[in-house]
Amino acid sequence: MDSADTYWADRALLEWQVELGADEAIQDTPVDRYALDAAKPKPVEKKADDAPPPIPKPVVADPVVLAQKAAAAANDLTQLAAAMQAFDQCDLKRGAKNFVFADGQAAARVMIVGEAPGRQEDIAGKPFVGQAGQLLDKMLAAIGLDRGAADPAEAVYISNVLPWRPPANRTPDAEEIAMMLPFLERHVALANPDLLILMGNTPCQAVLGRAGITRIRGQWTEVLGRPAIPMFHPAYLLRQPAAKREAWADLLSIKARLRDTK
Repeated sequence: MDSADTYWADRALLEWQVELGADEAIQDTPVDRYALDAAKPKPVEKKADDAPPPIPKPVVADPVVLAQKAAAAANDLTQLAAAMQAFDQCDLKRGAKNFVFADGQAAARVMIVGEAPGRQEDIAGKPFVGQAGQLLDKMLAAIGLDRGAADPAEAVYISNVLPWRPPANRTPDAEEIAMMLPFLERHVALANPDLLILMGNTPCQAVLGRAGITRIRGQWTEVLGRPAIPMFHPAYLLRQPAAKREAWADLLSIKARLRDTK
């Protein structure tokens, strides 16, 4: 059989195999697939020791705890003021012009706690200045008190819940109040007044845990181990002159309380 005949014979055989379903080429000898699988390299199992160490989460300090420690370490008002100035957890510090600690006679029988410095207070570095401060001074004078008096019986000591001005005089938020409250508590303890005047909603929220100054003003309560009375803030009285009648009643109540507790 010549090569031409071999070609056609092989082609006919191939076509016959295709018709039978043989559609791929195979080797002359069978392939042991099990042997091939056994020859494959096994994947290397990673040990726990080979895993990368977990990334530690950053430890975020609780600003309230930091404030408690800083306040507790202060043994007098000078140290307390320094501790508050060094406290960096309150963002209000970064936008304020001045630190506003207190004004008046530290040994006074009466301590006034306001909300936070306003624009004029931020500029002067003193609490209750400007129109609100002038009205407060007139209110105090009406019952024989003066922030400049040397005699503790006639003097007042004035501070705020927050020593830095909030932007645009906004109301301090709950987080800001909470982190500065330990300093206020220590401030009251070191000044040791006979009674407290809580002027406005923010100090009431801070030490009483409730606001609503129009409902709770004039009601004596116990705060930080001493009598306290909520009053309208002088800035509110400038906006609502009709409320001065209630403020006058509160002032008379304060006068009577001081007389009865001499």
